[in-house]
Amino acid sequence: MTGVPNGVGGAVRGRVRVRGGLSRRSPRPYRGASSTPWIYLAPALVVLGGLLVYPVYQLGLISFLEYTQAQVSGGEPTTFQGFGNYAELFGDGEFWRVLLATVVFAAACVVSTLAVGCALAVLLTRVRAVPRLALMLAGLGAWATPAVTGSTVWLLLFDPDFGPVNRMLGLGDHSWTYGRYSAFLLVLLEVVWCSFPFVMVTVYAGIRSVPSEVLEAAALDGASQWRIWRSVLAPMLRPILVVVTIQSVIWDFKVFTQIYVMTNGGGIAGQNLVLNVYAYQKAFASSQYSLGSAIGVVMLLILLAVTLVYLRLLRRQGEEL
Repeated sequence: MTGVPNGVGGAVRGRVRVRGGLSRRSPRPYRGASSTPWIYLAPALVVLGGLLVYPVYQLGLISFLEYTQAQVSGGEPTTFQGFGNYAELFGDGEFWRVLLATVVFAAACVVSTLAVGCALAVLLTRVRAVPRLALMLAGLGAWATPAVTGSTVWLLLFDPDFGPVNRMLGLGDHSWTYGRYSAFLLVLLEVVWCSFPFVMVTVYAGIRSVPSEVLEAAALDGASQWRIWRSVLAPMLRPILVVVTIQSVIWDFKVFTQIYVMTNGGGIAGQNLVLNVYAYQKAFASSQYSLGSAIGVVMLLILLAVTLVYLRLLRRQGEEL
């Protein structure tokens, strides 16, 4: 070290050595840091445990027992059936018919809800403030309407005698709830009506977060609105679309109120049954609580599988980003 006194050079060299040693020394982890998040989560975990874990445990337990009205009234002791209830359920052709109808109906509801919600979200970005506010209030009003109230209103709108829809379409006294497919269509319209606001608001918030320069560049390149959505917006909104899709699948797969109210408990001869209504009929109408619980467990496993797929997709999205 030229031009530096020996004492100063030694001090500098000593300071460099000390700094080098400190830089190689890793800080000690705080022992309480790993337990701190669990302390904050403990109240929520206790509440969730009481509201979810115990009912699910009881549901699974009853599905393995012989539990009918006789056992409920205490007249006969409960006996362990093992997988006998599941074998009886899977051997029933009506169960598979209802399961197929539930999957098809839920898929149609999800696709229709996403289509309407995404289209209206794009429309919100194209209209002025007053129409946008009116559309948002109308959508939130539909979302906030209770399922029983909304189903009753839709029945009145499509009533064969007094409904305005039949008069406008010139259908006379046509009954929408008499046929299987027309009844499912009517329920689908009501489900989409009360579900699209969530998709609309969520996707609209995602679109507003996209930089305007990206959309302007695509428009200057001559891309149509559909091409901008398919090639620009949809890839950028993929995490949001995954969230609303999976949540729509969960909501529409376990539809109960709309089917029960609008088809009077599942339609003529059970032609409009879905799994939730089918489980209700088995458990409470037929007093076969074990079979109703088994159907609930099957639904729970299906929705858990959908949730795992959802988490896997989110993890993959995070790795790609």
